[in-house]
Amino acid sequence: MQYFMEFYEEFPKGSLLPTESPDFILTFKNRHQLGIELTRLNPGNAEPPAPDYIEVIEFREHLIERTKHLFEHNTPHKLFVKFLFSEKNNIVPEREISIAVQMANLIRNAVHDKKPEDFFKITIENSELPDGLDGLLIMNHPELNVPFWERSNNLGVSKNVVDDIWTAIHKKDEKLRLYRKQRLNYYWLLITIDRLRGVKSFNLPNKIMNHKFSSNFQHVFLFDLMKTNVFQLV
Repeated sequence: MQYFMEFYEEFPKGSLLPTESPDFILTFKNRHQLGIELTRLNPGNAEPPAPDYIEVIEFREHLIERTKHLFEHNTPHKLFVKFLFSEKNNIVPEREISIAVQMANLIRNAVHDKKPEDFFKITIENSELPDGLDGLLIMNHPELNVPFWERSNNLGVSKNVVDDIWTAIHKKDEKLRLYRKQRLNYYWLLITIDRLRGVKSFNLPNKIMNHKFSSNFQHVFLFDLMKTNVFQLV
Protein backbone atom coordinates (compact mmCIF):
# COMPACT_ATOMS: atom_id res chain seq x y z
CA MET A 1 0.00 0.00 0.00
CA GLN A 2 2.85 2.36 0.85
CA TYR A 3 4.49 1.53 -2.47
CA PHE A 4 1.30 2.40 -4.36
CA MET A 5 0.85 5.65 -2.41
CA GLU A 6 4.42 6.72 -3.11
CA PHE A 7 4.21 6.00 -6.83
CA TYR A 8 0.64 6.90 -7.87
CA GLU A 9 0.76 10.68 -8.23
CA GLU A 10 -3.02 11.08 -8.08
CA PHE A 11 -3.35 9.27 -4.76
CA PRO A 12 -5.48 11.57 -2.55
CA LYS A 13 -4.13 13.11 0.64
CA GLY A 14 -5.52 11.94 3.96
CA SER A 15 -4.95 9.78 7.01
CA LEU A 16 -4.52 6.09 6.13
CA LEU A 17 -5.26 3.31 8.59
CA PRO A 18 -5.12 -0.49 8.09
CA THR A 19 -8.46 -2.17 8.81
CA GLU A 20 -10.18 -5.50 8.24
CA SER A 21 -12.89 -5.00 5.62
CA PRO A 22 -11.70 -3.27 3.48
CA ASP A 23 -7.94 -3.48 4.02
CA PHE A 24 -7.37 0.28 4.39
CA ILE A 25 -9.46 3.36 5.10
CA LEU A 26 -8.29 6.79 3.99
CA THR A 27 -9.92 9.71 5.85
CA PHE A 28 -9.95 13.14 4.22
CA LYS A 29 -9.99 16.54 5.90
CA ASN A 30 -13.71 16.87 5.14
CA ARG A 31 -14.19 13.53 7.00
CA HIS A 32 -15.20 11.67 3.86
CA GLN A 33 -13.65 8.21 3.77
CA LEU A 34 -12.22 6.01 1.04
CA GLY A 35 -12.01 2.26 1.53
CA ILE A 36 -9.22 0.45 -0.34
CA GLU A 37 -9.22 -3.31 -0.82
CA LEU A 38 -6.02 -5.10 -1.88
CA THR A 39 -5.75 -8.41 -3.68
CA ARG A 40 -3.05 -10.24 -5.58
CA LEU A 41 -3.86 -11.36 -9.12
CA ASN A 42 -4.20 -15.13 -9.07
CA PRO A 43 -3.22 -16.75 -12.39
CA GLY A 44 -6.14 -19.18 -12.38
CA ASN A 45 -5.45 -19.97 -16.01
CA ALA A 46 -1.83 -20.96 -15.37
CA GLU A 47 -0.74 -24.44 -16.34
CA PRO A 48 1.01 -26.60 -13.71
CA PRO A 49 4.81 -26.69 -14.22
CA ALA A 50 6.27 -29.53 -16.24
CA PRO A 51 8.29 -32.11 -14.25
CA ASP A 52 11.63 -30.85 -15.60
CA TYR A 53 10.67 -27.24 -14.75
CA ILE A 54 10.00 -28.19 -11.13
CA GLU A 55 13.76 -28.79 -10.79
CA VAL A 56 14.40 -25.29 -12.16
CA ILE A 57 11.99 -23.81 -9.61
CA GLU A 58 13.63 -25.68 -6.73
CA PHE A 59 17.08 -24.52 -7.85
CA ARG A 60 15.94 -20.89 -8.06
CA GLU A 61 14.38 -21.02 -4.61
CA HIS A 62 17.57 -22.51 -3.19
CA LEU A 63 19.60 -19.74 -4.87
CA ILE A 64 17.33 -17.10 -3.32
CA GLU A 65 17.66 -18.66 0.12
CA ARG A 66 21.45 -18.80 -0.19
CA THR A 67 21.55 -15.14 -1.29
CA LYS A 68 19.32 -14.15 1.63
CA HIS A 69 21.56 -16.00 4.08
CA LEU A 70 24.70 -14.27 2.75
CA PHE A 71 23.01 -10.86 2.82
CA GLU A 72 21.66 -11.17 6.37
CA HIS A 73 25.03 -12.19 7.79
CA ASN A 74 25.91 -8.57 8.62
CA THR A 75 22.92 -6.30 8.00
CA PRO A 76 19.94 -5.21 10.12
CA HIS A 77 17.50 -4.80 7.21
CA LYS A 78 14.43 -7.04 7.04
CA LEU A 79 13.63 -6.79 3.35
CA PHE A 80 10.89 -7.73 0.92
CA VAL A 81 12.73 -8.93 -2.20
CA LYS A 82 11.43 -10.36 -5.47
CA PHE A 83 13.70 -12.05 -8.02
CA LEU A 84 12.56 -12.02 -11.66
CA PHE A 85 14.40 -14.85 -13.42
CA SER A 86 14.96 -15.00 -17.16
CA GLU A 87 13.08 -17.71 -19.03
CA LYS A 88 15.50 -17.48 -21.95
CA ASN A 89 18.79 -17.73 -20.06
CA ASN A 90 18.70 -20.21 -17.20
CA ILE A 91 21.36 -20.15 -14.49
CA VAL A 92 23.28 -23.41 -14.36
CA PRO A 93 23.87 -25.01 -10.92
CA GLU A 94 27.64 -24.50 -11.26
CA ARG A 95 27.07 -20.73 -11.02
CA GLU A 96 24.90 -20.85 -7.90
CA ILE A 97 27.51 -19.79 -5.34
CA SER A 98 29.03 -17.03 -7.48
CA ILE A 99 25.58 -15.67 -8.40
CA ALA A 100 24.48 -15.76 -4.75
CA VAL A 101 27.58 -13.81 -3.69
CA GLN A 102 27.10 -11.25 -6.49
CA MET A 103 23.44 -10.77 -5.62
CA ALA A 104 24.07 -10.48 -1.88
CA ASN A 105 26.71 -7.81 -2.50
CA LEU A 106 24.49 -6.02 -5.02
CA ILE A 107 21.57 -5.83 -2.58
CA ARG A 108 23.87 -4.85 0.29
CA ASN A 109 25.30 -1.97 -1.77
CA ALA A 110 21.82 -0.89 -2.84
CA VAL A 111 20.60 -0.48 0.76
CA HIS A 112 23.81 0.53 2.53
CA ASP A 113 22.71 4.17 2.96
CA LYS A 114 19.06 3.32 3.72
CA LYS A 115 17.68 3.30 7.26
CA PRO A 116 15.78 0.18 8.40
CA GLU A 117 13.13 2.41 10.01
CA ASP A 118 12.28 4.09 6.66
CA PHE A 119 10.13 2.93 3.77
CA PHE A 120 12.06 2.59 0.52
CA LYS A 121 11.74 0.83 -2.81
CA ILE A 122 14.57 -0.03 -5.21
CA THR A 123 14.28 -1.72 -8.59
CA ILE A 124 17.30 -3.06 -10.43
CA GLU A 125 17.05 -3.78 -14.17
CA ASN A 126 18.60 -6.76 -15.93
CA SER A 127 21.47 -4.68 -17.36
CA GLU A 128 22.87 -4.41 -13.81
CA LEU A 129 22.22 -8.04 -12.87
CA PRO A 130 24.07 -11.29 -13.58
CA ASP A 131 22.98 -13.27 -16.64
CA GLY A 132 19.86 -15.26 -15.85
CA LEU A 133 18.05 -12.50 -13.95
CA ASP A 134 15.69 -10.00 -15.60
CA GLY A 135 14.86 -7.83 -12.61
CA LEU A 136 15.03 -7.32 -8.87
CA LEU A 137 12.61 -5.53 -6.55
CA ILE A 138 13.83 -4.51 -3.07
CA MET A 139 11.51 -2.94 -0.51
CA ASN A 140 11.72 -2.05 3.15
CA HIS A 141 8.95 -1.02 5.51
CA PRO A 142 9.39 -0.36 9.24
CA GLU A 143 6.40 -2.64 10.01
CA LEU A 144 8.07 -5.59 8.27
CA ASN A 145 9.72 -7.57 11.05
CA VAL A 146 10.34 -10.76 9.07
CA PRO A 147 12.28 -10.81 5.77
CA PHE A 148 10.37 -12.04 2.74
CA TRP A 149 12.34 -13.16 -0.32
CA GLU A 150 10.73 -15.00 -3.26
CA ARG A 151 10.54 -15.63 -6.98
CA SER A 152 8.48 -13.18 -8.98
CA ASN A 153 5.37 -14.77 -10.53
CA ASN A 154 5.77 -17.73 -8.19
CA LEU A 155 2.06 -18.54 -8.63
CA GLY A 156 2.62 -19.21 -12.32
CA VAL A 157 2.15 -17.35 -15.59
CA SER A 158 -1.40 -17.02 -16.86
CA LYS A 159 -2.68 -18.08 -20.27
CA ASN A 160 -5.43 -15.43 -20.05
CA VAL A 161 -4.59 -12.43 -17.88
CA VAL A 162 -7.75 -10.52 -18.87
CA ASP A 163 -9.92 -13.40 -17.66
CA ASP A 164 -7.97 -13.54 -14.39
CA ILE A 165 -8.55 -9.80 -13.87
CA TRP A 166 -12.28 -10.27 -14.45
CA THR A 167 -12.29 -13.09 -11.89
CA ALA A 168 -10.49 -10.95 -9.31
CA ILE A 169 -12.91 -8.07 -9.81
CA HIS A 170 -15.95 -10.35 -9.64
CA LYS A 171 -14.82 -11.96 -6.37
CA LYS A 172 -14.24 -8.58 -4.73
CA ASP A 173 -17.49 -7.16 -6.12
CA GLU A 174 -19.31 -9.96 -4.30
CA LYS A 175 -17.67 -8.90 -1.02
CA LEU A 176 -18.30 -5.20 -1.55
CA ARG A 177 -21.70 -5.41 0.17
CA LEU A 178 -19.84 -6.42 3.35
CA TYR A 179 -17.44 -3.50 3.02
CA ARG A 180 -20.38 -1.14 2.57
CA LYS A 181 -21.44 -1.85 6.14
CA GLN A 182 -18.66 0.59 7.03
CA ARG A 183 -20.75 3.26 5.27
CA LEU A 184 -17.73 4.81 3.57
CA ASN A 185 -18.03 7.36 0.79
CA TYR A 186 -15.85 5.67 -1.85
CA TYR A 187 -14.31 2.26 -2.54
CA TRP A 188 -11.23 1.35 -4.57
CA LEU A 189 -9.84 -2.04 -5.53
CA LEU A 190 -6.08 -2.45 -5.98
CA ILE A 191 -4.94 -5.63 -7.75
CA THR A 192 -1.21 -6.31 -7.55
CA ILE A 193 0.80 -8.45 -9.93
CA ASP A 194 4.52 -9.25 -9.68
CA ARG A 195 5.29 -8.70 -13.35
CA LEU A 196 2.73 -8.34 -16.10
CA ARG A 197 3.48 -11.16 -18.50
CA GLY A 198 1.59 -13.92 -20.26
CA VAL A 199 2.40 -17.05 -22.22
CA LYS A 200 1.73 -15.26 -25.54
CA SER A 201 3.94 -12.62 -27.12
CA PHE A 202 1.28 -9.97 -27.89
CA ASN A 203 1.39 -6.56 -26.20
CA LEU A 204 -0.31 -7.46 -22.94
CA PRO A 205 -0.54 -3.91 -21.48
CA ASN A 206 -2.27 -2.70 -24.65
CA LYS A 207 -4.64 -5.65 -24.58
CA ILE A 208 -5.61 -4.85 -20.99
CA MET A 209 -5.99 -1.11 -21.49
CA ASN A 210 -8.10 -1.64 -24.64
CA HIS A 211 -10.44 -3.95 -22.76
CA LYS A 212 -13.48 -2.41 -21.08
CA PHE A 213 -13.73 -3.56 -17.46
CA SER A 214 -16.59 -2.73 -15.10
CA SER A 215 -17.02 -2.97 -11.33
CA ASN A 216 -19.08 -1.73 -8.40
CA PHE A 217 -15.88 -0.16 -7.04
CA GLN A 218 -15.45 3.48 -8.07
CA HIS A 219 -11.93 2.68 -9.29
CA VAL A 220 -9.99 -0.52 -9.98
CA PHE A 221 -6.22 -0.48 -10.49
CA LEU A 222 -3.73 -3.10 -11.64
CA PHE A 223 -0.30 -2.48 -10.11
CA ASP A 224 2.75 -4.11 -11.72
CA LEU A 225 5.25 -4.29 -8.86
CA MET A 226 8.38 -5.09 -10.89
CA LYS A 227 7.87 -2.45 -13.59
CA THR A 228 6.21 0.07 -11.24
CA ASN A 229 3.32 0.56 -13.63
CA VAL A 230 -0.27 1.42 -12.67
CA PHE A 231 -3.13 0.57 -15.02
CA GLN A 232 -6.49 2.14 -14.16
CA LEU A 233 -9.05 -0.45 -15.26
CA VAL A 234 -12.21 1.28 -13.98
